[in-house]
Amino acid sequence: MEDKRKEIVGNVIQIQRYHSPCGDLMLGSFEDRLCLCDWAVESHRDMVDRRLRKVLKACYEESTSEVIQEAIQQLDEYFNGERTAFEVPLLFVGTDFQKSVWYKLLDIPYGSTVSYGELAKQLDMPKAVRAVAAANGANAISIFAPCHRVIGSNHTLVGYAGGLPAKKRLLDLELNGKPLL
Repeated sequence: MEDKRKEIVGNVIQIQRYHSPCGDLMLGSFEDRLCLCDWAVESHRDMVDRRLRKVLKACYEESTSEVIQEAIQQLDEYFNGERTAFEVPLLFVGTDFQKSVWYKLLDIPYGSTVSYGELAKQLDMPKAVRAVAAANGANAISIFAPCHRVIGSNHTLVGYAGGLPAKKRLLDLELNGKPLL
């Protein structure tokens, strides 16, 4: 049946589970780029999966790739406090607006945070705070595109696909340098 689906769909997204100290992540690669690093028990997983499969005209296959192995290596270094920037090629799959938000996330320095309002201003869309927040929440490449660095306007932790405890641990790692592995 899997081979039949590949024939119909044509493309394959290779996926593998990664056990992080903040919870399990699903890693996925497509054509030598990372397209997925999403929390395995997250509520929007189905939406992300449907979007990736539809846009890429692909099915999932549990296997690994060089990109996934490199992502695992870099995540291990990150959680050990040995990496502050990632060098894995990324593939953002979404609307042009969503992609503009996700690319802007890449500009938020390690150990820094910005509010949703600040992020909207940086995109020259100061009134689009809710749309920016929704795009941030639809990010399929958590940690690599650091949506955890976006906080509420009153500097509180709000909304995170991996849950607020995971967001807090990631920010603690970056702000205090305490390795999680």
